[in-house]
Amino acid sequence: MGQYQPAELKQYNPEAIARYFRYRPWLAWGRLLRILWSFVGFILSLKWDEWQNQVEENQGKRATQLRHILTNLGPTFIKVGQALSTRPDLIRKDFLEQLVKLQDQLPAFDNDLAYHIIETELDRSIGEMFREISPVPIAAASLGQVYRGRLVSGEEVAIKVQRPNLRPLLTKDLYLMRWAASWLAPWLPLNLGHDLTLIVDEFGTKLFEEIDYINEGRNAEKFAHNFRNNPEVKVPSIHWLYSSHYVLTLEWINGVKLTDIQGIQSLGLDPETIIQIGVTTGLQQLLEHGFFHADPHPGNLFAMPDGRMAYIDFGMMDQLEETTKESLVDALVHLVNKDYADLAVDFVKLGFLTPKINIAPIIPALEAVLGNAIGKNVQDFNFKTITDDFSELMYEYPFRVPAKFALIIRSLVTQEGIALSLNPDFKIVEVGYPYIARRLLTGESPALRRRLLNVLFKDGKFQWQRLENLITIARTDSQFDVLPTAKMGLEFILSEEGKFLRRQLVLALTEDDRLHTEEVQRLWDLVKDDLPPNRLLNVAIGLLTEFSKESVAAILAK
Repeated sequence: MGQYQPAELKQYNPEAIARYFRYRPWLAWGRLLRILWSFVGFILSLKWDEWQNQVEENQGKRATQLRHILTNLGPTFIKVGQALSTRPDLIRKDFLEQLVKLQDQLPAFDNDLAYHIIETELDRSIGEMFREISPVPIAAASLGQVYRGRLVSGEEVAIKVQRPNLRPLLTKDLYLMRWAASWLAPWLPLNLGHDLTLIVDEFGTKLFEEIDYINEGRNAEKFAHNFRNNPEVKVPSIHWLYSSHYVLTLEWINGVKLTDIQGIQSLGLDPETIIQIGVTTGLQQLLEHGFFHADPHPGNLFAMPDGRMAYIDFGMMDQLEETTKESLVDALVHLVNKDYADLAVDFVKLGFLTPKINIAPIIPALEAVLGNAIGKNVQDFNFKTITDDFSELMYEYPFRVPAKFALIIRSLVTQEGIALSLNPDFKIVEVGYPYIARRLLTGESPALRRRLLNVLFKDGKFQWQRLENLITIARTDSQFDVLPTAKMGLEFILSEEGKFLRRQLVLALTEDDRLHTEEVQRLWDLVKDDLPPNRLLNVAIGLLTEFSKESVAAILAK
């Protein structure tokens, strides 16, 4: 590893990078001076505002200035700006608003050089591979540019070519960032400085994954496999014979960007349907597959003429562990049910708070901020409001955003923003919560069934209203069917695993020294129209409402 060169490093390795530059510091000096010159001017501008008592007046101007600095410093810093735009624990709200606007657009690099990279990487001439190829790139971003072409075999393709000498530049920038982080960390508040070098390392790992096009191709195939049974999702196929670490050839997608409402309507598609596909598939990625697209900006999502939604660009992906998915479901349920004490515990499990933290003073703060964000009606909830309000909370309490959740937040806020561009009155809960309710009620796994029990029981008491709410909300999901759900629930109740629930239901039906026949009748009234005529079920409900506490206990004892 001692002979390593920056261009040769395939995976991010901070130790190897530090070892290389430790003995060759002059290689990084020029870049360091340019970075320092850019930021020193910015810091002096901030100080001048303080001296002139113009901080409030110039906040917007300084935020815009920061965005221009990051753009001018090139690919690494553009990516830093995009990553920071999802970190309310690190960046002030006014700066967040500008960083969100960072565009990945840069001038294209030389066309002949791009063709040379394609031929060198694939060891064939352009003419041997492509029947035609666009004379100039159709898109240029911070890490590469894209051509439209047609293979000699006739398939229409997109050819992605990475910028030359990108890896050495990213490596040098990451080395300087990590060095700066190690110096800055001791001077920052605990929740900002305790893992600043880890944040740089997490960023570096993701950036190196994003510039490996073989990795991107594998991600695309894994994503396609996860949605193989979903007729509403399209993932472009990869042409591996024409791909390498620096060139990626994939199926061309004909469609319009999801932010182009007129384009969507011109295809004869309903924007509301496209929104529903986007939100539901986003939740499936997080809560079912655990493998999610972390960069779903408008340029990566397309509505196709046949009504499908296409995902492209799989460079930035992440995987959630099963326990994290379960805790995420918990947090969503507790948030919507306004169980702030349980939500604080979820934040500890998910890594937003350290395990040793005293959560008692945090609970009322969560209630004040999140209660206001959600509003009196659950349908007023939106992630942008949560993110904005949470940024203020994070300066008062030791919250931090784990790397995975920075990506999740970015994904959710971006998807919500796309949906709002199609429908200004869009509420993510109207689509998202029915999906979560259906997932809980169908309870395909023991973990999800445990989550349902956590929702339905609080402090040992059965929450009748919550069950009614869950069923009501789930029924707004077109994929929810009461009958198989009821059958699955009955099978669970009668199983060995359902022994606890059987006892709890008996107690629920007879608690407070009265029979809860009204609640049972309300539930039946709620679902009876969705069930086919079934006299036995009617009789069973009738018998259940007539049972006494003693007779139920006698049956349970047998």
